[in-house]
This record gives sequence, C-alpha cells and structure tokens, in this order.
Amino acid sequence: MNTAATHNLPLTDAELASMQLHADPLADQTVADMLGPWPEGAVDADAVQWKRLDTVNILLGQWTDNAGIAQWSIAPGPVHGTVGGQPAEGFVDQAMADALNHYVRAAQALPDWADPRKIGHAERLFMDHGALSCILLFCASLPECYVIPDLSAVLHTAGQLEQNTEYRIRSTAAMIFPVMMHGGMSEHGAGVAQVIKVRLIHATIRNLILHGSPAQAAGKLRAGLESAIAPTPLQAPGGRATMFQMLHARGWNVSADGLPCNQEELAYTLLTFGYVFLRSLHRLGIGLPRHDEEAYLHAWNVVGHVLGIERSLMVDTMEQGRILMAQMQARGRADPITPDPRPSLGRALMQTMEKSLPWNIVKPFPELMTRYLCGRDTASDLGLTNPVPWSSALLFWVVLLVARVIDALVRLAMPRFSIVRALTRVLGYHFMSRVLMSQTRPLQLPTALLNQVDEVVHQWSDDPHAPRWLNRLEDRFTTHGSWSAGLARQTQTTPSAAARQTA
Repeated sequence: MNTAATHNLPLTDAELASMQLHADPLADQTVADMLGPWPEGAVDADAVQWKRLDTVNILLGQWTDNAGIAQWSIAPGPVHGTVGGQPAEGFVDQAMADALNHYVRAAQALPDWADPRKIGHAERLFMDHGALSCILLFCASLPECYVIPDLSAVLHTAGQLEQNTEYRIRSTAAMIFPVMMHGGMSEHGAGVAQVIKVRLIHATIRNLILHGSPAQAAGKLRAGLESAIAPTPLQAPGGRATMFQMLHARGWNVSADGLPCNQEELAYTLLTFGYVFLRSLHRLGIGLPRHDEEAYLHAWNVVGHVLGIERSLMVDTMEQGRILMAQMQARGRADPITPDPRPSLGRALMQTMEKSLPWNIVKPFPELMTRYLCGRDTASDLGLTNPVPWSSALLFWVVLLVARVIDALVRLAMPRFSIVRALTRVLGYHFMSRVLMSQTRPLQLPTALLNQVDEVVHQWSDDPHAPRWLNRLEDRFTTHGSWSAGLARQTQTTPSAAARQTA
C-alpha cells in the first residue's frame, strides 16, 4: 500500500495562490444541481432554493453511520422530517435525487493510500489523551483556525462565533468524535457519514455566497470578466434572516479574496486539527515519537481526502506542517480585512471557555493557555493581548513551569508520568461537562453514536498512565466517579438535529 507523499512540499506562493480559485468540483456540482440557478438580485424568503435547502436538511438526518450511507439512496418524491425542531416536509425532484445519489457514492470512498493500521493507531492516540485532546482542540486548533481573515469573515457573517459560540464548538466536536473514535473511518464507524455532511455544507456555503457554481465564478475571473458578487438586501419576514440568507446576501469579491472555503483554506483548517494538535503536545512537554505523529497526520489526511481536499496540500511530517502553516499564515496576514472580524471571534471563544470554569481565579486560564500554545502572533491576531489579573497569570505560569520541571525529573523513572497532563485534563473536564456534554444541550448526534461518545468519556474518567494518587487528586477538582453524563439515555436526537450539526 502506498502511503508516501505524492507531492513536493513546500509549495510556492504562486501554487498556493492558484489554490484560492480551486474548491471541490464533486460537492459544488452536487449543490448546483440540487438548488438550480439563483435569480438575479435579492431572493424572496419563499424562493424555491430555501425550500430545497430545507429538504436537504431533512435528508442529511438519514446519514447516521458509514454502513448506512454505503446503502443509502433517495428516489424522487415527498420526504418528511423536522427542520429547526419543527415538523417539516420537502420534495425531492429527479435532479436532486440524481445529484445526492452520485455524491454519496463518490464521496464516501477512502483513498487507495489510506493505511488502516495508521488510522487505528491515530484513533488510539487521540482517545489515549482523553480530555487533553479536547482542550488542545479548543485552546489551540480552533484559535489558529481563525487566523486566516477570509475564514473568519465567513463565520463572522453567519454570527457563528459571536452569537452561537457553543453551538459552533459542539458542531466541531460532533465531527471530531465520530472521526477519531475507534473504527470511525471504517465500515463499522460513523466518521465518514459525518464528514461528507460537512463537505456538502462547505459546498452549500460557497454556492450561497457566490450565487451559484464556484467553477463559473473562477472561470469568469480567468476570462477577465467581472467576478465580484454585490451584496443584496435581506428578504426575511420580520427582519429575522437565517444563516443561509445572510451568506447569500453578504457579497464577495473573487478577484480579491479567491473562492470562499477554497482549497488553501480547507488545507489550512486540516493543519489545525492535525499539525497544531501535535505541536501543542510538544509545547506541553508531552510530545509523541515521530512514528506516532506521522500516523496521526496520516489519519487526518484521510479525513481531508473525504472532505475533498487535494493530496498536494497535505503534510506527512511535522516539519512539512511547520513550513506550510507558517507560509499560509503569512499569506493570510498579508491580506487583512477591514473591519477585522478576528478579535471579536477570539473573544467570544475565550468567553465561552471561561464560563465553563467554576473558579474565578482560573477563568483566564483558557486565554493564557491559548497564548502559550499558539504564540504571540496568533494571540495578537485574535486580540488576546489584554492584561489578565496578576493573580491568575502568576498561578498559571508558576503551576505550568513547576509541573514541567517535575514531569521532566519523574519521567526519568516513569516515562508516562505527567502533572501537566493532569492539569489540562481538569480544564478539559470542566469544558466538556459544561459545553460538550451538557444534558440540556447535547451533541447533535444520532442516539447510537451518542451512546458511543458516552462510553468514550466514561473511559476518560481515570488516566490509565497516572498513578492512583494523582487520579484521586484529580477527582477533587473534577468529579468522583464517571465523567459520562449519560446523554443518550436522557435525550433523543432528532434527524433534523443530526442534520443541523454542520449548518
């Protein structure tokens, strides 16, 4: 099986720039065929495109696991379900049926270079780090994701972080858990089903913003024709617009900004989930051996393939990741947006994590941890440079530095020992219990999959690599007994909820 790189890195700036006019032909054509051509100018609230999007949301609720999508197909005719928690019905015409059936068949296939052994090893690494995995994703991966101005601009338009931060975080987790749980990308898992939903939503965002096919918009630019999409008035009853309507109305300049959710931006986001996660472990003093790191990067590359990302933009080593990420960030920072949406997004993310911590003195810890893991430049991009209470800063740095010193000494005899790991597990527990595992706002996943998440979180209750005394000390700052909230026993996730996780 060929798992070697099929490309040469680093790429030149010109090669990366060309990727701004490349999107995802399979998913983009699927959405174009389903929605049809948009009318010129403002679109009425009762336009057929909005009704077709509601129908797609109903259908996405049927994509619950990999085995199910392997057999899934839809025939023309009426469909019934719920949208936004309310009963809804839609109609699938022949064009929509043909487009979705073709998409599901093509999008679910793993690449021929996928190595099941490396994927399985990566799954074990993610789960082995437990709650630490979550805190790194939300104190490092997501903050780095918002560094690129064009990515932040799309989220800013939809209000997805300022107004619905917890929802956005849970939506991200609703993809990551199925992907990284045992067998997530195999026929017995649910990762592929969740990822192809995300891929279709990316294509929907592009279609909404560009008022049609990205290929047509890029083609106009290459032909020297007008490529700017002018903002249009919102046509929403009572002044309340949906996220889809806001995206359609926002306007976009292809010549200045490339395509929204283009290949470069998708590849950059992939780096935040693979490379940044591993880099953060190093910065905490608990880095992995090279073969572990490369297995982890490989697993996320397979996810990237299913997301529609080109192989030439994927990294196979940490050094490749370091170079490519620095190159992409430099390109993004050289093309700022006014007004800059990133500080408000960064502040909203930090406030959400602060609210999950029960003690006032540690509420600034997520911001301090983000500064430490991401560095000065990213903290500046996100506006995370204001002073925090001196008592909190002193406690954070003293505890972190002392723990790093103790870890280095004790590991001479106990290689897996880590106080830093225990400290981040405490932060991760409170974040998960208040945001990800809330009984009133559960992850929007099918019940069977939610049961699996419950079982995984239960396994994280004790750190198998820590001595018993350290686990008992950790209990004093988390909870005694199981970390699982028993979500699947307390809530039934509706099909529309599963569909809305990526909207």
